[in-house]
Amino acid sequence: MLKKAPKLKATIKSKATTNVNVRPAAEAMIELITLVFLNGLAEEAKTKAFEEKSATIRAQHLKAASKKMLKKSRG
Repeated sequence: MLKKAPKLKATIKSKATTNVNVRPAAEAMIELITLVFLNGLAEEAKTKAFEEKSATIRAQHLKAASKKMLKKSRG
């Protein structure tokens, strides 16, 4: 089983305005969605870097990829 990000539960609790109980299944779903988003972001940044013939992914590639990913994830 994958280890969870150490502050995932604390972050979820801090974002809630009231004491909201988050079930373990919901925590797992949030973690999986986050990992899918980060994986897509990394792939887009890699593509952008390849288009610019760069061997490394730089901050500018991530910024361009994040704009594209956030537009796509809005729905």
